Formats: sequence, C-alpha cells, structure tokens
Amino acid sequence: MDDPLLLARIQFAANITFHILFPTLSIALGWALLFFRVRYTRTRDERWMSLYRFWVKIFALCFALGVVSGITMSFQFGTNWPGFMTTVGNIAGPLLAYEVLTAFFLEATFLSIMLFGMNRVSERVHTLATALVCFGTTLSAFWILVLNSWMQTPVGFEMRDGVAHATDWLAILSNPSLPYRLLHMLIASALTVAFLIAGLSAYRLLRRDAGGDVKLGLKVGVYAAAVLIPIQIAVGDLHGLNTLHHQPAKVAAMEGLWDSTAGAPAVLFAVPDEAARRNRFEIAIPKLASLYLVHDANGVVKGLKDFEQHPRMTPVFWAFRVMVGVGLLMFAVSWLAAWWLRRGAVPRWLLKGLVAMSFSGWFAVVAGWYVTEIGRQPWLVTGVLTAADAASSVPAPMIAMSLAMYLSLYVVLTVAFVSAIFHLARKGTPPAHGEAAVPLAGALS
Repeated sequence: MDDPLLLARIQFAANITFHILFPTLSIALGWALLFFRVRYTRTRDERWMSLYRFWVKIFALCFALGVVSGITMSFQFGTNWPGFMTTVGNIAGPLLAYEVLTAFFLEATFLSIMLFGMNRVSERVHTLATALVCFGTTLSAFWILVLNSWMQTPVGFEMRDGVAHATDWLAILSNPSLPYRLLHMLIASALTVAFLIAGLSAYRLLRRDAGGDVKLGLKVGVYAAAVLIPIQIAVGDLHGLNTLHHQPAKVAAMEGLWDSTAGAPAVLFAVPDEAARRNRFEIAIPKLASLYLVHDANGVVKGLKDFEQHPRMTPVFWAFRVMVGVGLLMFAVSWLAAWWLRRGAVPRWLLKGLVAMSFSGWFAVVAGWYVTEIGRQPWLVTGVLTAADAASSVPAPMIAMSLAMYLSLYVVLTVAFVSAIFHLARKGTPPAHGEAAVPLAGALS
C-alpha cells in the first residue's frame, strides 16, 4: 500500500477508534459513580459504597487511557493533516482550547479527591468532587462534539483568502446537527456502561461471588439498558432525519441506495458493487425506507448516483448495519434479562450472554462513528475542506511504519485493559463493614 492519503486516513481512524473506547466509558461511568455515591449517602446501604469502590478503579483506568490516546491523536493534526488547522484553525483551535481549559482541567483538578480523598475529606466534599468530575467529562464531550458537528454541518463562518473565520460563535455552538449528535453519543455512552456493569456483575455471579453489591450491580446495569435502548432508537431516528436533510449522500450510502427511488426499499442485506454501482444479492423490504425517512411510502429518496461527491458505499453501508444490529441485540438481551430479574432469578445461560455482551457498546459506538466520519467523505469539513487538500506530504513508508507501531501498541493496551478489569472482577470488592453477603439463589438459577 503506497497511497499516503489512504494510509493517513487509516492511521487517524486507528487512533480515533482506540481513543473513543475510553471516553465512551468514562463519560457515563462517572455519572454511575455519582449515583452510587448519592444512594449510599441517602440509604447508608453499604452495597452502594461497594459498587462505588469497585467501579472507581475502572473509571481511573479509562480516564488514564483516554488522556494518553487523546494526546497522541492531537499530534496528527500537525503531522498528517496540516491543512486542517491552516484552513479551519480559527474555529477548531478555540473549541479544542475550550475543551482543555473548561473540561480537562476541571476533571484533573478534582479527580485526585475523587480517587484518593474518600477517607480524607468530608462526604459532602467527596460527593461534590465526584459530581464535578462527571460534569467535566460531559463538558469535554460537548466541546468535542461541537467541533465534530460543525465539521459535518458548518455554519457561522466566512472564508477569507481560503481561511475560515468565525462570524457567529453562537451559531457555531448550536450548529444544526449538534443536538442530535450530542444526545445520541451521551445515550450511547450510558448504554455502553450499562452493559459493562451488567456483564461484569454477571461474570462475578458465575464465579460464585456472593458480595452484596453484585446482584445490585446486575440490576442497575440491566434496568438502565432496558430503559435507555428504546430512547436511543427514537433519538437515532431523529438523528437520521437530520442527516437526511443536511447530508443526504451519507444517508444514501447508509441505506444502500444507488438510484433515486419513489417508494425506496429498506435494504436489509446486500453486497454493494462500487465498480458497477449496484447491489448484489440484495434483500429488501419495498417502500419501507421511504416510509421511515420521508414519512411517505411513495416518497422519493435520493440515491448515491445523484451526488457528484459522495462517500464509498461499502464501509458506510456495513458499519450502519453493524450499529443497528448490535443495537437490536442490546434491546433483546436487556429486556429479556429485565424480565428474568423481575421473576427473581437469572439463568446461567443468560448470565453468560450478558458477559459476552459486556463490550457490545464499544462495537456499536465504533460502527456509528465510522458511519459518521466515513459518510462525510471526501470532506473533512463539509463543503469547505477535503481530506486530500488537508493531507501532508509525509511519504507513505513513514506513515506505514508509524501505523504499524500504533496498531501494535493499541492491541496490547486494549487486551491489557480488558484483562485488568476482568482481573478486578475476579478479585471482587471485599464486603464493607456491616455489609452481609447475599445468597446466590436470588440471582442465579
């Protein structure tokens, strides 16, 4: 492979894929920790504090890996994509700076109190520190998504001598796709954490861990997932309609539509043929795509052939189906587990299924991110800057060498992270003073 542009895109994709895993967990996990902390303060039930002590260790790992991978990713703006900051740095630079100044510093300042101050400060101060860290993680997500959404639907700027200058910061901060993208991402984070909590709790139950917090953690994870997944489906639909309005070529690739069609079918399965610009082995439901996209069974939906500049269909088409498929599986598993919990016992086969689904949120988030980013191509900033125009002149062999190093390191770190949290699950949390173990019969059958 000797195409430096393709290698640079793959390298950035590898970096963002690894990086996004950990903020996805830390954003919602911080709020889960705050929930555990507040519940303990109100009830004095030691099981809530045991959950806090267990999950705060995992939060610390996520935070550390998220920070390190984020720094590595930012270097690539200068090494592989110098044209990005040259063209839109007047907008991207301040937004990234706001993220550091208002969010990262807030998280870093109070994280030490949250992690090490439990027995050194008052309960009120410790709870406040936890809340501020949670707020910081969410604020960080807000600034990053403001920038990403602006790159998808740019407004509030003007071009002068080939450089973007902000003319309306309020418009930039409230760009048309931000509300949908932000809400979709925050719920995705919450679902990812819900399944991780449920999965590790199920793993501990299968290992006969009778700690009082284990079944409680299982309930929190399962019920949170069961409530959130229908909301996410509704938000995803609204996000799709917003994307259809602003980025119709992306939706055409997602839906597998080459030709503009009245009464467009929902393509369930196909093998897109990029050369022939048609689908092979297509399985579709007639008129369904028109019904959910334009709310008219005979409505017209534009196909990819109608756009002079558009993304490749194959990666967007399959990434979208992975995201939706994993989401539907999460829906089925969470509701089934909630039903069994309501009956008072969860069978071993379902506990094993929850363990297998521990990281299902990661797959859905990464697939959704690929739809978002690849579906924007060939643009980095829609209508303003293409990936080819922003790329550097670094030779392909140098990018390939650094890409191989990145990939090797990311595989090792991901395996180490997963191994570490399962080690923590095997080790468990010793019962706190006054906490009694619960019989396993109430959770395991």
